[in-house]
Amino acid sequence: MDYMTTTDLRTQSSQLVQSLKLGKKISLVHRSQVIGEISPVRTDAKSFDIKRFRTFVKTAKLQDNLSYQERDKLYRKHLEKKYGKGLS
Repeated sequence: MDYMTTTDLRTQSSQLVQSLKLGKKISLVHRSQVIGEISPVRTDAKSFDIKRFRTFVKTAKLQDNLSYQERDKLYRKHLEKKYGKGLS
């Protein structure tokens, strides 16, 4: 496990990034005491399932059947509720 001081965080951030990309854990030292540990985050990429997406698109109601006047009316009603009647 590598050690890095708080000053090194400022001056050697690129080295920190490289170490994290390699999967190393780094202990953070402040005034001769280990105050924490910096570890890389492992995120597994989610695979995109085109079949699930197509079934979602078919079943979801993606088209909004409101006219522009109805949308404007709902939006103004929302603004009036949120901010009060004094809005023009």
